[in-house]
Amino acid sequence: MPQARLIEGTALAGRIVEDTAKKAADLTARTGTAPCLATVLVGEDPASVTYVRMKHNRCRRAGIESRHVALPAATTTGELVAALRELSADPAVHGILLQHPVGEHIDERAAFEAIAPEKDVDGVTFASFATMSFGLPGFVSCTPGGIMRLLDEYDVGPAGKRAVVVGRSAILGKPVGMLLLARDATVTYCHSRTTDLSSVVREADIVVAAVGRPRLVRGEDIKPGAVVIDAGYNPGNVGDVDFDSAVERAGLITPVPGGVGPMTIATLLEQTVDAAARQLGV
Repeated sequence: MPQARLIEGTALAGRIVEDTAKKAADLTARTGTAPCLATVLVGEDPASVTYVRMKHNRCRRAGIESRHVALPAATTTGELVAALRELSADPAVHGILLQHPVGEHIDERAAFEAIAPEKDVDGVTFASFATMSFGLPGFVSCTPGGIMRLLDEYDVGPAGKRAVVVGRSAILGKPVGMLLLARDATVTYCHSRTTDLSSVVREADIVVAAVGRPRLVRGEDIKPGAVVIDAGYNPGNVGDVDFDSAVERAGLITPVPGGVGPMTIATLLEQTVDAAARQLGV
């Protein structure tokens, strides 16, 4: 059996960022105001610091201004909520990203809900989940939104297909399932308490692995010809799918890195410019 074709996210993400940069430049020229993304980081987790720095670098390349709010690890839920509400009320800020995780002592959901829906360019609030679920205008969670764009780019129509989502997080697993459902896929969610995960995955035409466990989905679990989207990223550049065995059975598969990851940031930048345009009324 021939190996699966790779779903490359880097090239598509590059085109999205290029288009976004043109929109940002046009918006700035027309209004005199550049789109602005504010990032909020609690503590100094090395991976989170790296991610935030990367996002600011991409903002700069796309003509998007960025503001960073660094809070100490001991920040309380109330202090974080206050900082996010202040950014939400600032007309110079058009999008807000709370880098997660934020620490076990913080009520992350309360923090997310302090972000104004019109500035929730990372798609993490209740309001954003509702608009995603009902197909209404709003902002999608960035990684799920990027996954849907990849499926479109590779002519994968979800309608009528059996989609299995491995993972049920509020910002990845649940929303990507709702986006697939909105496109007429039959969606099954799997998680840590799913009995005989392998047997469920074997029935899937589309597999989205988003559980944060390295190589959990094995090649033998993949239905021949299935589309495999690996949204996991674990230490050592390892995804949630055992790529070496899965590539022998899948029809299409995302690599890690270079698959889903670039699409997440591209979607964030695009939604920041869209948010700015809406808030500036153009």
